[in-house]
Amino acid sequence: MDLQLTGKTVVVTGASRGIGLAVARAFAQEGAHVAAGARTPGAELASLAERYDVLPMAVDLATADGAAALVDAAVTHFGTVDVLVNNVGAVTPRLGGFLSITDEEWTRTFQINLLSAVRASRAALPHLLENRGAIVNIGSVNAVLPDPGIVDYAASKAALASFAKSLSKEVGPQGVRVNTISPGPVETDIWLASGGMADTVAQAMGIEREAAREAIVTGLGGIATGRFTRPEEVADLALLLGSERSGNVTGSDFTIDGGLVKTL
Repeated sequence: MDLQLTGKTVVVTGASRGIGLAVARAFAQEGAHVAAGARTPGAELASLAERYDVLPMAVDLATADGAAALVDAAVTHFGTVDVLVNNVGAVTPRLGGFLSITDEEWTRTFQINLLSAVRASRAALPHLLENRGAIVNIGSVNAVLPDPGIVDYAASKAALASFAKSLSKEVGPQGVRVNTISPGPVETDIWLASGGMADTVAQAMGIEREAAREAIVTGLGGIATGRFTRPEEVADLALLLGSERSGNVTGSDFTIDGGLVKTL
């Protein structure tokens, strides 16, 4: 299927690893120009830039100026923006419970998970309106599966889903589509790297990382397919939502979780 993305300019936030890196790679392989933003772009983005039309950008997307700087760089380098993928995010297990979370931690969570998307959307929207473009937000199943162990993260992702739905109603009549992808557990560093979710829970419970990973998933109700989602699977969905092949899809939230969410 030709996704008609050749020559399009795509901005991806949080693009140095995991889902963001997979999204940047997928759009680049489809022939798009990609502005890939991350606090530390790293070797994998640099390697991608050697093979494709990818512009790695070092920006702090948790700041008021970071998202605008990334969009400005994309426009300067490529001339416009056709697709924005708001992927950057962070989660910290709150093993001490709700009362252990400070105002500063709440603020940091919302800065990176919600306000980064708000700011990038604000910066990109004039160009997206010109091009009848698309915004794809990477959310989480925790928007509808609240979890006391990550209460601030779940709340921020619920806010992101609401923001996307509201924005889609405003800009849809002007030709801009806004959709959300909500993954369940994904094979990324957030879950699997040293110091990630599985490690943190394993240390708290005094068990091995693999056992902690299984305990977390079991506590959420289990994954029907028996495995985590792969970053490339999320990226494939982002490609479709960013392309004109889904030209009448807006205000929607697509779950990709291996059957983790059991409700209608």
